[in-house]
Amino acid sequence: MKKLIISIVILAIIFIGMLIYTHMAVETNDISLQEIENIENYINQIYMWKEITGDAIPIFEDINQANEKWIWEVVKKNIEEDKPSYEQIQKTAKELFGENFTKEFPKEGTDYLHYQEQTNQYETIDVELDQQGDLFLLNTIKKTKQGYEVEIIEYLEDYSPMLQEEAQDYIIIKNLQEEEIGKITGAVEEEETQLVKNNIDKFSKKKMLIRKENEKLYIERVF
Repeated sequence: MKKLIISIVILAIIFIGMLIYTHMAVETNDISLQEIENIENYINQIYMWKEITGDAIPIFEDINQANEKWIWEVVKKNIEEDKPSYEQIQKTAKELFGENFTKEFPKEGTDYLHYQEQTNQYETIDVELDQQGDLFLLNTIKKTKQGYEVEIIEYLEDYSPMLQEEAQDYIIIKNLQEEEIGKITGAVEEEETQLVKNNIDKFSKKKMLIRKENEKLYIERVF
């Protein structure tokens, strides 16, 4: 029972950490607070888990060249229905990636979207995650003619200390090479952000081009 309660608390921490707007290192400059919030919310929609897709967000020159497992897991993550139709899957993909996205969902389904022949629908299959949360901080945002060039800092939150028999009240912050950078107590957002900012050279960074079209954002390139 104790472990179950701790697991629930950890899941709540992960969820809250993904939503909290102050979770960033970016300087505002000529970017409005609303724009920063919109960008962070969009990246949260497409940011995955490396144990499932290999990278939380992969490098690609064009969205149609991105890792397919990542593409369809992003789509699955953003589908509310447990048994979506093929059309719903394709519609969600267009909503996330824009009209420039031309890939077709495989009719036979994927590892985590199983085709159900009797209903002509797809069943979403739960994934088993490890004890580490894949997270990012917004580092820099520059306006472009089409939208934004955004740089993120990527890191891991290791919750394993909280799952021990004698649970600890801290989380370990690691880089993507799983090197320990520091510890924070519980889910103190400011403490975590400051730790990452103070050790910025020890973390991986990625840049992405995000297109803005009719007030919606679409990922175009990650490098």
